[in-house]
Amino acid sequence: MNKTILNDPARPGRTDSEGTSGTWLRQMAVTLVLAMAVALVACEKTPSYLAHSERPDAPRPHAQIPYPRIDPFLGEQLHEGEEQVAQKIAVLMEQAIQETPRKYGMAIRDAHPKAHGCVQAQFHVERNLPPGLATGVFQPGHTYEAWIRFSNSNADPGQADITGDGRGMAVKLMGVPGEKILETEREATTQDFVMISHPVFIMDDPTDYLTFQRKMTSASWVDKVLLPFTLGVKGSWNALQITTKTIENPVQARYWSMVPYQLGTGRERQAIKFSAKPFSDSGQSCPDIRDEFPSDPEPNFLRTALRRTLAGGKACMQFLIQPRASFMSVENSQDEWNESDAPFIRVATIEIPRQEFDTPEKNRHCEDLSFNPWHALPEHRPLGAVNRLRKVIYPHISESRHMLNAAPRIEPRSLSEK
Repeated sequence: MNKTILNDPARPGRTDSEGTSGTWLRQMAVTLVLAMAVALVACEKTPSYLAHSERPDAPRPHAQIPYPRIDPFLGEQLHEGEEQVAQKIAVLMEQAIQETPRKYGMAIRDAHPKAHGCVQAQFHVERNLPPGLATGVFQPGHTYEAWIRFSNSNADPGQADITGDGRGMAVKLMGVPGEKILETEREATTQDFVMISHPVFIMDDPTDYLTFQRKMTSASWVDKVLLPFTLGVKGSWNALQITTKTIENPVQARYWSMVPYQLGTGRERQAIKFSAKPFSDSGQSCPDIRDEFPSDPEPNFLRTALRRTLAGGKACMQFLIQPRASFMSVENSQDEWNESDAPFIRVATIEIPRQEFDTPEKNRHCEDLSFNPWHALPEHRPLGAVNRLRKVIYPHISESRHMLNAAPRIEPRSLSEK
């Protein structure tokens, strides 16, 4: 396994072995403190990045998607057995999809199944961009039509919105020319950006990721208590932060890519992360939206808040790019890229116009949409182990869900195409 091991510098009068032991004991102590909190959350929650169960009779994954090659120039490093682990995770995820119709009457997403709504938007690229950022879809002054899906990450779509959870924002740009990198959809004219309401992920080692899924879906409470030992101190803390977050309105939250992506091609390519956050201006072309938590929130109050906001007018968000500082890792998805070292730069404004999105037809269309970070131009190639796993997993689970629902898997070409 390719793992980075960080040791504290040896203090005077202390041997290296004593320093390593002391560091280990401190980490174990913190892990034990977090264990009960994470275990309590795990007993009631299954985060979106986990499968529900592991059934030996479930079907194998569909035709294999070629596994990504790493990019050493940008610092990617392949883990031992990574491709095989990706296939095993795909099996777990597909099994989860196969089980959902019995409970919900239809196959639902294993990731972010509860939508607050899919809204139409325009993605306006800034007119003045630094040369290094003006690449791929970021063509100065260009506007794209877009679908945006806001969601909760918990695997239970019935969970009340007031409960702490990760919140998702998935953006699908349309009318994007050029061959895409996903082999099965090279001719698609879409570009997806997938984000969640926390800047970092829970882990970056594929084997640990698989082990964590198996423990999380185990019926044994002992496995639940042992979850933090798979995650480690940092991963346990990140998981706790993600699954306890609350928001007032989907368009008032900030979202992050969590993991890195490429920007550009050739020798000029660089590693970046991206983010979206609320935006208003003094001219009121983008109004300031400041909802508060309702005193007696209904289970779906975030959908209600989004519907009320867009019935009264528009909402705006900034789309930001964070170019990596040289010392930041593309494989470490647990540590945040500090904004003081690597500032975010606005590259686009997302305008969500006044609209009625909460209708049976539009909600059905929302369920049929599929978002994948590998729906991308070469200039926006996903980086790091988590993204490499996604390239195998996402197409399998999307195809399975659409097959069970007898729904076509079609990448839309415009907002008018259903």
